[in-house]
Amino acid sequence: MLKTRLTERMGLRHPIISAPMAFAAGGRLAAAVSAAGGLGLIGGGYGDAGWITQEFRAAGNQPVGCGFITWSLAKQPALLDLALSNKPKAIILSFGDPEPFAKRIKDQGVTLICQVQTRRDAAHAMACGADIIVAQGAEAGGHGQSRGTLSLVPEVADLIAKEHPETILCATGGIGDGRGVAAAFMLGADGVMVGSRLWASKEANVSERMHEAALNSTGDDTIRSQTMDLARKLDWPRQYNARVLVNEFIRRWHGRESELIAVADEEAAKYRAAWVDGDPEKSNTFVGEVVGLIRTIEPASDIIERMMREAEELLQSKPKDIISKS
Repeated sequence: MLKTRLTERMGLRHPIISAPMAFAAGGRLAAAVSAAGGLGLIGGGYGDAGWITQEFRAAGNQPVGCGFITWSLAKQPALLDLALSNKPKAIILSFGDPEPFAKRIKDQGVTLICQVQTRRDAAHAMACGADIIVAQGAEAGGHGQSRGTLSLVPEVADLIAKEHPETILCATGGIGDGRGVAAAFMLGADGVMVGSRLWASKEANVSERMHEAALNSTGDDTIRSQTMDLARKLDWPRQYNARVLVNEFIRRWHGRESELIAVADEEAAKYRAAWVDGDPEKSNTFVGEVVGLIRTIEPASDIIERMMREAEELLQSKPKDIISKS
């Protein structure tokens, strides 16, 4: 097993955290990841108290955490108290200022994780008391910004080493097999957060048709866009957009955002219906560039075990192999 500061600090067998993907990451997936030795996170999404309560129950006795879209949580701050009442192992805040919520989380003795997309936001999150920083590259599925994983992670690693050496660093964005895990360690990370590969698991709340669309795609078939947020009438800050599979909806509206806004009420109803139906053409499949490495829908435990085994083998053999050839 790979022992890192993340596994030691959080009492994990494997240095892996599942991304709190809105809707897809329910209690069943979070519990499966924790049972497999990682840290499973429930996706609090845009804030539905009943859903959050239901998914914590679905996780049973497994130690799981919960994630929030921070700008959305600011509109319903009581949801944080609801999550904390379920005694989560961690709370992760993404896409907004963590400062208004950090003290409440840490006062409960709960690990505070902050996902960031820039060095600037990493510095701010650590100033707010983040125990774990997740540096997210633009390869990731779902929402993010423009920095790539390969440069962002070591830059944040250097910042942590210089100013907050007690902070744990995880990498995310484009990590879907043992090669990605091993690379993250070489970049200075203590662990990884995995989204798309666990989205493609049997425990994720994902329709069969969306899973099928992902299995038939490559990383070339993804795009970063704001159209799905405009169609859903979600108030995402302008600096964020989302990576999804190119589909009928994207081909129709990407680049025609002003026209979409003009008919948003009509399109929002169509999009919601397609989402409920699991239609991968008229709604969106939120996956990252790593979709090109996904060829099977498997139990989360199998995915995690294989990723960790591959990473360990690479870390043991590859450096020696490279040096011996030089």
